[in-house]
Amino acid sequence: MNPLSPSAQKIQNLLKELGYDYTVIEHAESTRTAQEAADRAGCELGQIVKSLIFRGKESNKPILVLTSGANRVDEKRIAEYAGEHIVRAEADFVRAVTGFAIGGVPPVGHTQKMETYLDEDFLQYQTVWAAAGTPNAIFVLKTEDLQKLTGGKVARVE
Repeated sequence: MNPLSPSAQKIQNLLKELGYDYTVIEHAESTRTAQEAADRAGCELGQIVKSLIFRGKESNKPILVLTSGANRVDEKRIAEYAGEHIVRAEADFVRAVTGFAIGGVPPVGHTQKMETYLDEDFLQYQTVWAAAGTPNAIFVLKTEDLQKLTGGKVARVE
């Protein structure tokens, strides 16, 4: 097995430090899109965790929405939860608040703590797959652990 890239290794180390025995898998092919990740993982599209970063229009605070790969986020709904208008974050903002590039943002290990919403649709699955720091690294985890790891509020996001 090849060594992990530095960003993927960072997530692997964090998972171990937090007491989870999950294994980051870095693929030769892309896992950047939800469909690509599902193809590599051999799972349903709905089991893919998309980590989407939004920015509060007034506060400039980062907001993380962990949504099912099968869903589109209703930005008006998230704005209601956040208490202000939101905009999709630009690539530089995403890297600044998470430490990762778009397409590889994991649900944990971010530079800044942020308000997090977890798609209620994940509750139908025992396991889900999430990005692990690069556009071709993923890991599988128990759905209940995703909530524990992120402290996300389970909510309807679409």
